[in-house]
Amino acid sequence: MNKKIDFKTINEIIGCNDSFKMPQILMEKLFYRNERERIFREFLQIEHNLDYDWFHVYFQEEYAERKTKKQDFTPDSIGLLLSKIINDEALVGSGATLDTAGGTGGLTIQKWVQDKYATKFFDYKPSNYFYQVEELSDRALPFLLFNLAIRGMNAVVIHGDALHREVHQIYLLENEFDRYTSFSTISIFKHTKQVEKEFNVKKWLSEEIDHVESKPLYFTKGV
Repeated sequence: MNKKIDFKTINEIIGCNDSFKMPQILMEKLFYRNERERIFREFLQIEHNLDYDWFHVYFQEEYAERKTKKQDFTPDSIGLLLSKIINDEALVGSGATLDTAGGTGGLTIQKWVQDKYATKFFDYKPSNYFYQVEELSDRALPFLLFNLAIRGMNAVVIHGDALHREVHQIYLLENEFDRYTSFSTISIFKHTKQVEKEFNVKKWLSEEIDHVESKPLYFTKGV
């Protein structure tokens, strides 16, 4: 197809005619699995290359809070270099990936790309890899969840202050069929003592949200 993942296309697929409202609208749609996966499939009809962050330019130009939160985004070329530096044989398949101040997920996507291509196609299993991403921005969060879920990653996303460990919610993304072509489910951890200990949460900033989409593979008592 000749269309590209540009500003207009993103707004059309998600159903938003006001870019200012996009983070809120996208976040709401992410919690309806059928609607979310419909959106995923529409994006993939236009762009099937998952090896880069489609929202990098869109978010940086529309929502980045450069003055108040010093948000700036790592160029794809630097992200690729960093992912190659840390992707030695000792880390391949280890699931030892942490991205603090993850933004919309550009660096994590580059690490996922390296993990994916380090394994033969028929041997690749999402369950061999696990990613933890931490992000403070309310505006970046929906794009981050979108990026991880459409790629079928197994991941934890902590929405909060990585330094003070003050957290709104902790999201669990799971590729329940363990297939390269499957999307991730999205669930939210309950605010239990076990979860607080596991992720070093000092304070909850928001009320607990009850949202579970699949039987969790990780931290089963926490969801």
